[in-house]
Order: sequence, then C-alpha cells, then structure tokens
Amino acid sequence: MNSVNELVVAPNSTVREVVAEDFRTAAIFQKYGLDFCCGGGATIERSCQKKGVNADLLIAELRGVMEGRSAEEPRFNQWSVDLLINYILQNHHSYIRSVLPTILGHAEKVARVHGGANPSLVEVAEKFRGIAEDMTSHIAKEERILFPYIQYLSQVDSAEKEIQAPSFGSVQNPIQMMEVEHQLAGDEMEEMRRLTNNYTPPAEACTTYRVLFQELQEFEQDLHRHIHLENNILFPKAIQLEQSIQREDEVTRSESVV
Repeated sequence: MNSVNELVVAPNSTVREVVAEDFRTAAIFQKYGLDFCCGGGATIERSCQKKGVNADLLIAELRGVMEGRSAEEPRFNQWSVDLLINYILQNHHSYIRSVLPTILGHAEKVARVHGGANPSLVEVAEKFRGIAEDMTSHIAKEERILFPYIQYLSQVDSAEKEIQAPSFGSVQNPIQMMEVEHQLAGDEMEEMRRLTNNYTPPAEACTTYRVLFQELQEFEQDLHRHIHLENNILFPKAIQLEQSIQREDEVTRSESVV
C-alpha cells in the first residue's frame, strides 16, 4: 500500500488506498465525481478514464491535501477493528437512527404540500422511505451478526485461541452481503441527488423544503464516510484477521500431528 508519509500517490494507486490513508482526499474525489466508497477498489487511472478526468491534475490535488495533514487527523487505517466498530456505532449507526424519522417526516410533508407542482418530490419521499427501511435493517444485521463476529475474531487473536467456525462459514460471506447493500444504498442516494438537482431547492422553496434538501445532503455525506470506513478499512482488516488466525490454527494442528 502507498504510504502517506512518503506522499506516494500514483495512477495505479487505488482510490481506496488513498482515502484510507487520509480521508480528507475524499472531498477531492467527490469534487470530480469519483466514487471513493463503494467503487474505491478501482485505480485512480481507471476512475479518471471512466469519468474523463485529468489524472495528473487530480493526483497533484491529492498530494497537496495530503502534504498538509496534521498529527490530529484520525488515521483510521491504523485503528484496531474494535476501535473502528465502536466509532462506527457511536458516530454513524446512532446518527442514522436519530435522523431517519426527522428526514422522512420532512420528505413526506414537502411531497404532500409541493408534490402537485413538482412530482419529483413525491418520488423523493417514496425513495427515502425505502432507504430508511433498508438502512434500519442493514445496521441491525451488522450489529447482531457481523460486528460481534469481528469482535470475536479480535478476542481469539488476543488470547491465541482456536477459532470456532460461525454458521455463515467465513466473515467474507456477511461482508459480501453488506457490501452489496452499501452499493444499493449509494445508488439510491445518487438517484436522490439527481431528483433534487444536487440538493438545490428552487428560489421559492419554503423553509421545510430547504431544510429537507440540506438534511438529505448531510445524510449522503455521512453515508459515504460510513461506507468508506467499512468497505475500505474495517472489512479488509476483518478478512485479514480471520485468515491470519486460520493460518496459525493450521500450523498448530500440523505441529501437534508431528
């Protein structure tokens, strides 16, 4: 992986690598319309080609941002899985639960009052209702199944115990499911952005109308950071941790046979 300390950002660096090292670079990728969360596995070169972006200019901007990094900036990629999970629960899952009812209420009110003149607002309300239901189910699955197993892996690794295989076989299986759901949520919010003209209310929009668009934009920004932390940092760490434990178990069993 490229090291941020050496400021090595190249065309063959993946978007995921760069953002994992310094999350502030996400704003640069977003400015150019490049996916840094669900599609973060693509290289900078390939992402730029797909969007018609000058890779040299982008890399120069990324390096400029990364050179100004302070010691206080969180280095999420250096955090343990336990610390990452606690951070996600406290900062993202709690946020989702707290804002969903308010945003949905505003979306339904704006659709009811202004939907006749602007039918897309009815679609916004319907789409966000679906997002709210999906995200509520999604974070519950993470909290009941995936996160506890990742924490179990951390405990096994610390205690050097033999791992007990879960009913779902490998951590990669629920991770793949969560990544699919992340992609769907990202796609839905991208459509929401299109329906709202990049969350830009018309000049005559009432206060609730304007607040709704601001709330939707903030929700999308939080979702991107949330997905990035899981797809690009937590999940790879969990897969690596499980594989490391399994390798150690195999070595232990082979030595006991000998």
